[in-house]
Amino acid sequence: MEPAVLRDDMVDSLEHEAKAVVRSEQVGLAMREVPRHEFVDADRAAYADISHQEHGTRVLSPSEAARLLELVDVRPEHSVLVVGVGVGYTAAVLAEIVDARNVHAIDITRSLVYAARENLAAAGHDEVLVDCRDGADGFPEYAPYDRILLEAAAVRPPPALLDQLAPEGKLVLPQGNGTQRLTVVESGGDVEEHGTVAFAPLLVEGEQADAIERNRTAREDREHAKRAAQSRHGWERDWIDWDGV
Repeated sequence: MEPAVLRDDMVDSLEHEAKAVVRSEQVGLAMREVPRHEFVDADRAAYADISHQEHGTRVLSPSEAARLLELVDVRPEHSVLVVGVGVGYTAAVLAEIVDARNVHAIDITRSLVYAARENLAAAGHDEVLVDCRDGADGFPEYAPYDRILLEAAAVRPPPALLDQLAPEGKLVLPQGNGTQRLTVVESGGDVEEHGTVAFAPLLVEGEQADAIERNRTAREDREHAKRAAQSRHGWERDWIDWDGV
């Protein structure tokens, strides 16, 4: 069956009252345009409403992606930051709604950054800027953002991301300690919760799965140990939800 037909079937099921996770015309149209098979190496299964493992990360199911995309509520003139871009699918859907040059994305895992760039290019959105960054720090060079989508769990919104919101901007994130709730935080301070979710935690530098530590001299070992003893690990940062791991 042609991928376009499979995409239409996928979105039809997401719009149906049985799921009703796609509610807006703009999200429905964008998801019908993005070739999901470029992001999920599973042929027909790419359009099934299930999550996948790709490059060591979980790719959200179409239903999960749709929930995030509806809450982000972007407009064509918006500037958007995706934190924890993974393989790039949600960034591609956002690029169908806003100008791809106004979609910025970061991930702490370098191999995922390369994968997302390749996938986005294959899907026709090579103008989406993807960089390797610590998600908690955001991407200040291109701030402010009208919308920030955080695709990893945090106990509290990272302060840097709130600082990078434009006036009347919104941050969407899975938030909570133990039980996570999909949360919308507005730049003015208003907060809305929209049901439970289960996401992996937001990682900090050195905690990503593919981190490689080079060989060190004995002196460097001592200095490294001293710095490590004085620094705060990711699990000690109150805005990261480690209970859901």
